[in-house]
Amino acid sequence: MRTEDEFWIYWKENRMREKHSARIFIRGLSAGFAVGALVVAFIFSGWYERATMVANAKMSALVLFIGIMLLSFFVAFFYRKFYWEMQEQRYLEITAKKNKQAQMQPNGNTTNL
Repeated sequence: MRTEDEFWIYWKENRMREKHSARIFIRGLSAGFAVGALVVAFIFSGWYERATMVANAKMSALVLFIGIMLLSFFVAFFYRKFYWEMQEQRYLEITAKKNKQAQMQPNGNTTNL
């Protein structure tokens, strides 16, 4: 974990690049595929026999695949936006704290009373 100053400098320089980062999108995509795998596991596990019979009779494998892909891409997109917003909020809080400290010491003197 970076310190506040290291994070502030990094985010100031890289905030727009991180907004469209593929690394974070892939992390969210893998989480979406994990949710999709859980859905498939529940469908084919047979824990609720009637639901399994209805799913096998009325559901196409293509529809299930498309649904899992859409779910995965939605989770990935949402995760990337959420991650960026959280980091941006942290950056703005640190910036506000720095501005407040600068206003408290207008002459730049760092002596403590």
